Formats: sequence, C-alpha cells, structure tokens
Amino acid sequence: MSVDAKFRALADPTRLRIVRLLGAMELAVGELAQVLGQSQPRVSRHVGILCDAGLAERRKEGSWVFLRAPVASTTSSPLIDAVLRLLAIAEREDPDFSLQCEDDRRKLAAIRSTREEAAEGYFARHAEDWDELRRLHSPDQTVETQIIEALGDEPAGEVLDIGTGTGRMAELLAPKSTRIVALDKSLEMLRIARAKLQHFPTDQVELVQGDFSDLPFAAQSFDTVLLHQVLHFAQAPATALMEAGRVTRPGGRVVIVDFADHNREDLRERYAHARLGFSDDQMARMLSDAGFTSKPTIALEEGELVIKIWFGERGSARPTSYSPDPKEMSA
Repeated sequence: MSVDAKFRALADPTRLRIVRLLGAMELAVGELAQVLGQSQPRVSRHVGILCDAGLAERRKEGSWVFLRAPVASTTSSPLIDAVLRLLAIAEREDPDFSLQCEDDRRKLAAIRSTREEAAEGYFARHAEDWDELRRLHSPDQTVETQIIEALGDEPAGEVLDIGTGTGRMAELLAPKSTRIVALDKSLEMLRIARAKLQHFPTDQVELVQGDFSDLPFAAQSFDTVLLHQVLHFAQAPATALMEAGRVTRPGGRVVIVDFADHNREDLRERYAHARLGFSDDQMARMLSDAGFTSKPTIALEEGELVIKIWFGERGSARPTSYSPDPKEMSA
C-alpha cells in the first residue's frame, strides 16, 4: 500500500475516530457502530479502508470479526507506528478532536459493561460445577502465588497463555510481560477472557482462537509459554508440548500447571478430562522430547487431587520426533 493511500485512508473524521478507538480496546464492528452512532454497513466500509491501508487489523472469531490497532511487534511498520503516534499528538493538541475522542471513549464503558454482564452470566450457569471441582485441589490463589514466586523477578517477555479460559493467568502475568497472547479454542471462553482483559492496552494483550495441537504462530515467537490446567484435556498431550516447544525461543520457559496422576475416572465423563493427570516421569519425557530441560517441580498437596507445577527451559536444539510411551497410549 502506497504512502498516499495510507494518508487518504485518514482523510475522514470517522476513520480518525476509529483508529483512536481501536488503540483503546479491541472491538467488533457492531460495537464500533454503537459507539460512533452510525450504521454497521457504513462503519464496515470505513473499517475496510483502514484495514486495506494497514491502519487496522481484522481477526475472525467464529461468526464475529474483531478489529484492533496494528501490533507493532508483528504486522505494523515504522510508517504506521509514526501515524498512530501523530494521531495521539493531534488528540493532545487539537481541542475539538480531543473532545470527540474523549466522548467516544466514554461510550466504551457501555461495551465493557455488556461484556462483563455476559461473563457474569456464564459464571452463574457453571458455578456449581466449578466449585465442586475446586474443592478437590489447592485453592487457586495458592497456585497463582506459587507460579509468580517460581517465575521470580526475571521479566516474562512475550507470553503465550495456552488455553487462557477466563483470562485470569494472562491478567496475573501482565505486569511481568511486554506482551501477552491469550489463546483458547472456545469462542465462549474468549468472550469471557475479553471481558476480564479489556482494560489492558491493546498492544499488550491479544486474544486468539486456536488449538494447542496446532498453534497459529511462527517458530520461536515467545519467551514464556503457559499451560494452566489445560493439558489434561489433550488427547495427545505430547503433541501440545511439541507445539509449545516450537513457538518458544531458545532460553525461553514453559510452565505447566496440572494434576498429578490420579484415579478419579469420573472426571473423564463429568468434566471431559482426557487424561487423569501426569506423573513426573511422563512429564519429564514429554518436556525433553519437546526440546525443554526440566527444572524442579512444585507439588501442592492441599486437596484430594495434587496439583503439580512443572517447569522447562528451552535449549537451542530442535525438538525430536515424539514416540508415545505404550503406557500413555493406553491411558
């Protein structure tokens, strides 16, 4: 896209407002239309022009399309970054533009409120099941504290939260991270996570729909990869860890929070657990095959189900091909 085309894309007051709004939070086209007080087809036309010029990005999530400002570390360019900075300066220097942008952002409160109400409704519908499962293991706060303490003072860098669920771990790690990508296969869970994470800057937190067995990211994209209470849903957990190894940079870390091996067969049917936890030997083997060196493990034994926190550090060698253990195949 030529330089003049980029500036032509900005030659409209509505598109200037859209660019500033997308810098505040990720929005669906319908949500943008609500804030701008314009029809959805008209807003879609403006969005198309901005996307073609590289000044906005589309991300399809099921039947919804979400829009965001370009992410500097991925698809953005120095020119587009400069344009976005110029618009921020314009808002500070131009009183009329500043008032319009402030009014637009005030209307975002209604969008946030709607998302939070939807999240609360989801929790209300599932609270009984979740509370019952939580009673079987250590409190969430204890687990979270152990993770943060184990990661230490070292910055987490760019983080991938695989199976983000409610977005709680992404929220927890945000202060230690330069950027977080929160991934989940479930569209409903991504909506819940969006409500929790919507107060973070759009260039710090990104939500992505995807499967842990086929991550939609280039190799060596992240410094820290987290799988929090997700691996027991995997039919092929070793494949998920191989993918985690592929997207982790040399010297990067993986953190796996999950159940130690147990015999609660009822969890398969009631909560769709594909695996009844993991032994230390099994996890060490999968980490090694994925290119990680195992670090000391933390065990939390305050409930019937023991929670383990496994850590691995990514070496420079490429992961080996994984050959499943016969015991794992029969698990």
